[in-house]
Amino acid sequence: MDCINAKFVSQKISKTRWRPVSSASLHQPDIFATGSWDNEDNKVSIWSIGEHGVSNMDDEFEGDPQLLCEYKHNGDVLDLQFLDQERIVTASSTGAVTVFRHHQNSQTLSVAQLWDRAHHYPSDDAPCTGLVCNSPEIVTVGEDGRVILFRADHKGVLRTIENADSSTIHAVTFLRTTEVLTVNSIGQLKLWDFRQQGNEPSQILSLTGDRVPLHCVDRHPNQQHIVATGGQDGMLCIWDVRQGNVPLSLMEAHSAESKALFLQQFVGSPLSSIKHRPSVHMFRGWLFVALGKLYEFFSTILFTG
Repeated sequence: MDCINAKFVSQKISKTRWRPVSSASLHQPDIFATGSWDNEDNKVSIWSIGEHGVSNMDDEFEGDPQLLCEYKHNGDVLDLQFLDQERIVTASSTGAVTVFRHHQNSQTLSVAQLWDRAHHYPSDDAPCTGLVCNSPEIVTVGEDGRVILFRADHKGVLRTIENADSSTIHAVTFLRTTEVLTVNSIGQLKLWDFRQQGNEPSQILSLTGDRVPLHCVDRHPNQQHIVATGGQDGMLCIWDVRQGNVPLSLMEAHSAESKALFLQQFVGSPLSSIKHRPSVHMFRGWLFVALGKLYEFFSTILFTG
């Protein structure tokens, strides 16, 4: 906990994600992916803290992360998620959605699937602002107000909810296999059921009279009806989608906006909120950990213990 290693990578890093490990594994993840933004050439990169770096059961990391491979990315990486042990999905500022495959034997990356301009305006690209994976399904959202359902091994689009929102949709998370929850720039949470026809949400939640943009959302790992959101005003909200519009809890976690948060399967079901500077909050047995954006990949260290 006292040792944090920093590495200069000569890129602006927008997103970092650990490669998932088996729930039965006793080891911490040792592979992570990063995506960059606002560079002349943006990249998706795979890094390791194993082999060259040492990870032990006391959650101490020694040595710099080592670059395994990288691949040029068209546009800024606005979101990035592991689909499984070998595939990574990215959301681009160009509106594209890309599935990369990590070939672990040769330590190379290749494009396994590309949906170019998945999000778009009639005469221009629309940034794909967020995505969520539940292998093999991928759901993306964008500035164009669309919600799109893909399958990683299918070239076409499975379902598009046109005009799902008149404002920018910032983030999305799965509640159940056929249900996703989105958050938008006017402070609304919308529940979508892909089993239903039509383009209307099955439920809309919002703080009464509040239009503060929501930037991030995540679902509790064990209780699918419980979600957390973070917004432009720095408030962290806990919602029970079964109980209508009123959030269970409100917490003023930051003085600035919350850009990302994660509900992880660790002791005490801790929640991590990522923003501009470090802060830690305890609330009803949950640990709220806020880090600088560039240190997001160290968040699992802070969750344990």
